[in-house]
Amino acid sequence: MTIELTILLSVVSVSAALFFGISSKKRCDKTEAQKDSAEMATVIVKLENIGNGVNEIKADMRNMREEVAATRERIVAVEASAKQAHKRIDELTGTRRRGGNEE
Repeated sequence: MTIELTILLSVVSVSAALFFGISSKKRCDKTEAQKDSAEMATVIVKLENIGNGVNEIKADMRNMREEVAATRERIVAVEASAKQAHKRIDELTGTRRRGGNEE
């Protein structure tokens, strides 16, 4: 009877160890999956924020290009106007400019 009792006790102990080991593994896997999904969600949110920032930078760059083009056009017009003004001044004063010297 003692041998049968020890064998029965051993079988119960091994089965209990297997049961608790498997349940612990499942619980650990579940918490690990929750942590991974939380980290993945955080990464996705950060990537979306970076994407939004890049889109804003692109929009700002587009606006800057338009402003530079408009400024360039204005500068060309001002330079042409200044050139014509110099010609008119030279005609009014009767002098011509050559290399910075007046005649």
